[in-house]
Amino acid sequence: MLETDTLSISSAKIIHNNTSQSILQLPVQETLDYFKSSGVLLFRGFSVSYEQMKAFAEKFSSRFVLDKDRPIVDPHNKYVTLVDPGMHYVSPHCENANSPFRPDVIWFCCGVPAFQGGETLYWDGVQVWQELDEELRQLFIAKKIKFFQKFPAADWKRFLGVGATLVDVKRTLNGIPGLTYKINQDQSISIEYVCSAVVKTKYGHQDAFANSLIAEYKNPRGVVTFDDASPIPSTVINQIHQVMNKLTEVIPWQAGDLVMIDNSRFLHGRRSFTDTKRRIYSLLSYMK
Repeated sequence: MLETDTLSISSAKIIHNNTSQSILQLPVQETLDYFKSSGVLLFRGFSVSYEQMKAFAEKFSSRFVLDKDRPIVDPHNKYVTLVDPGMHYVSPHCENANSPFRPDVIWFCCGVPAFQGGETLYWDGVQVWQELDEELRQLFIAKKIKFFQKFPAADWKRFLGVGATLVDVKRTLNGIPGLTYKINQDQSISIEYVCSAVVKTKYGHQDAFANSLIAEYKNPRGVVTFDDASPIPSTVINQIHQVMNKLTEVIPWQAGDLVMIDNSRFLHGRRSFTDTKRRIYSLLSYMK
């Protein structure tokens, strides 16, 4: 029986290691059951390395995907990357939710926590949706959102594989609901992706305000509008911020921590920091 504790105001849980066992010895089905109900699991006391994170994730994952912006740590574990290389605050988002390639799980492993700041933040999208006022909920039920992105050839080749060609791009993108794209002369790809801001969670099929709207609204390289191309008013964004500020939860990192996040339900972000020694590793996967 796993020893667990409540992590925060949401359903998130800590799984403690009080028997000096390796994380690779944890019962897979029991761990999975906790993950399905909790959505965020923090494994503490297991002294997890990024290699062990990958080996543990393999027990639950059908496949891994590579984030186009993050540096690979180790060519022998090519899907393990460092998180965003900057030190700035990161706004709430679900990983790759501005595209049709949203992974099921985000894995984070702490090598070295920042001396001060740098905590990972997270928000339960189910709670956020429940806390939004009725007028705002009706707005996002009535209107979808549209993300505009442009991917240089180097980015899509990293995502699809070094040997990928434009034939692979077309094979990957053709027929995806809500997605239109254009191949530019320089082989960059311009993409428009329309989706709902409220999604059904993978486990439990609950409504969740789990998206990348806030992050992309602030991203100078991205553009997000309503699906009819009308702008999203700043008053709407401010109302969402007010709700999310009340529901912000924190992972105060310790070296060797591992965190498993349901990317269909929880948004995540990060506090800013100045410690150049901070090392948080990440991994993206689809569940079996």
